[in-house]
Amino acid sequence: MATLKEIRNRIASVNSTMQITSAMMMVSSSKLKRAQDAILRLRPYSEKMQELLSNVSPFLDSDSGGAEYAKKRELKKVLLVVITSNKGLAGAFNSTIVKAVKNLLENDYKNTQVDLLTIGKNGYENLKKSVSIYKNCSSLWDAPTYENSSKISEELMQLFLNGEYDQIELVYNRFKNAVVQLLQVEQFLPIELSKNTNDSSLVSDYIYEPSKESILTHLIPTSLKTQLFKAILDSNAAEHGARMSAMQAATDNAKALKNQLSISYNKARQASITNELIEIVSGAQALEN
Repeated sequence: MATLKEIRNRIASVNSTMQITSAMMMVSSSKLKRAQDAILRLRPYSEKMQELLSNVSPFLDSDSGGAEYAKKRELKKVLLVVITSNKGLAGAFNSTIVKAVKNLLENDYKNTQVDLLTIGKNGYENLKKSVSIYKNCSSLWDAPTYENSSKISEELMQLFLNGEYDQIELVYNRFKNAVVQLLQVEQFLPIELSKNTNDSSLVSDYIYEPSKESILTHLIPTSLKTQLFKAILDSNAAEHGARMSAMQAATDNAKALKNQLSISYNKARQASITNELIEIVSGAQALEN
């Protein structure tokens, strides 16, 4: 059985850990509010952009602007954009992404050359030994702005147009709420175009100004930039939600362990006092005899 000193040391250690996890939970809760507001503001714009692109895509032909972004080729080289965090202590947030990437490599792209573009140190550190890393953009996670993500989007579009990669996919966690994050494997390039021109939900009676080619030339790159930025903001909010939940669970576990240790300490202290009383009584009886 542990001594009173050992139990006191363990209680102090657990109490210190509980204070750290509680502080981290509060910090993540504060950051989550800002990240959640950012992604909720962007989603309607992104969805409307995708809706507009879907409406005009059935009428996109080889002479239209942006048609090169929809060109499908035989899959020889694939680039996965893996979005994780720079820090740990976020539950299964990062491990879910790492497992998903490894699953894609073992199944979907078993006979295809795959490179990674990592956003976040965690994914880079866990995957660099098993997969070829095209580029590591972990610094973007510290400043997830539209301007910074646009530079990566432009680079990805150029890689696809140059034929260096036949397909580019995004692997990230989509924010649903503070507790739930949904794994997303989303095709970035080539863009998916609707081919059903008879769909009544598609509005085809557009007046193009200045021209259809000019509009599509700007619409598709803007849509792709928005898609990547939305994935980064989704991941950012999901990370803070996952960390807040993980730190809440860690704090609760620390409290439970502290209570158990306190009970053990009281029992050990009671046993110690009982032994001392027995020794005193035994000594008194020995003196009387």
